[in-house]
Amino acid sequence: MFLSRTPVLPTPEQALRGRPEPEFSVPERHTVLGNPLLGPYPEGLEVADFALGCFWGAERKFWQTEGVWTTLVGYQGGHTPNPVYEEVCSGLTGHAEVVRVVFDPSKVSYETLLKLFWESHDPTQGFRQGNDVGTQYRSAVYTHSPEQAERAEASREAYQKVLTASGYGEITTHVLPADETRPFYPAEAHHQQYLDKNPAGYCGIGGTGLSCPIGVAKAG
Repeated sequence: MFLSRTPVLPTPEQALRGRPEPEFSVPERHTVLGNPLLGPYPEGLEVADFALGCFWGAERKFWQTEGVWTTLVGYQGGHTPNPVYEEVCSGLTGHAEVVRVVFDPSKVSYETLLKLFWESHDPTQGFRQGNDVGTQYRSAVYTHSPEQAERAEASREAYQKVLTASGYGEITTHVLPADETRPFYPAEAHHQQYLDKNPAGYCGIGGTGLSCPIGVAKAG
């Protein structure tokens, strides 16, 4: 019956209270890349945050990308401070499941990461991805600079044209700043690099099969 209901984001007043400090610790290093999960990060690296459904499969997409220095999963865009997984899945915190990507822009561009983001899920589904239903599975890009915001918006417009031409509806992806009103809360240890620890584990990530027309260098 819970899954049959139409998911609705809670208001700040309706959201769970949360807690002033996290209830758990986060592992020090990435199990695949070997680099630290939490900042501060080395000078010259940039941070990008993407929500594209269940973060287990989404994180693997990004750690397999050349130029990505580390990845971690967490919760963002909600109201409840320091949530735990069960609270997020209840729909009462307002958070999305998010992958934080720390990357070297001299090796991989933000546009390339956006292209991977768009092509790895269906951004027209609202509060779901495939069989995964809930507000935590919504599509979103949380940006860390005006330049990221501009590029994310441009990529959304470009991909909308491709989707529309193929009969898809409107993109529901939010592009919002990753500011103090949308802090990133790292998820529990067993969620970090989940599909490395559980190679046969669940992966609900799947795209539309349509290419996003960004991330290609211009001739000349």
